[in-house]
Amino acid sequence: MKVLVIGLGGVTNGGKTTLAEKLKNMLPNCDIISQDDFFKPESEVETDERGFKLYDVLDALCMDEMVASIRNWMESPASSGVMTEEPRNTCDNLKNVYILIVEGFLLYNYEPLNGLWNRRYFLTLPYEECKRRRSTRVYQPADTPGYFDGHVWPMYLKYKSELEENASMQVDYLDGTKSQEELLSYVYSDIIQELNKLRE
Repeated sequence: MKVLVIGLGGVTNGGKTTLAEKLKNMLPNCDIISQDDFFKPESEVETDERGFKLYDVLDALCMDEMVASIRNWMESPASSGVMTEEPRNTCDNLKNVYILIVEGFLLYNYEPLNGLWNRRYFLTLPYEECKRRRSTRVYQPADTPGYFDGHVWPMYLKYKSELEENASMQVDYLDGTKSQEELLSYVYSDIIQELNKLRE
């Protein structure tokens, strides 16, 4: 049995969840873990002097739990309830390969996760497009006026620049303004190449 752990990180509203779901439908024995499932309760998330809830930082997340969930999956992917349907467009000898897609906005800035990735993707968006998309989404709790400019975007830039400064980190940056079909085609082909390497 072999496992492949794929990171799908990047900007808020960059299309991570959509891409992960589409990949899951196309890849054999594929499962998803979403970082959004590991937010601390609202009462435990810090508030800054402007009254902004600081959700876009590592401290807002139960990262230890997330690492444990990924490691548990890696130890026994078959017991995770992952579907072992006949893979489409892939070979029979991939039946003993399991793929985990971990999607979230802060995947590569947390040291305990860094040894787990087989491939890392990072979706980017320009400021205006990100702000436009964010304004169409409903969050709990809702974004307060100025929240995007005052917290969300600055934190994205901070963590992205940390990532870019880390020369040892191999990350494939993806343009989130491209069509979903284009992004899906690129990442799917790339993962199939990784699967073929595992088989060799």
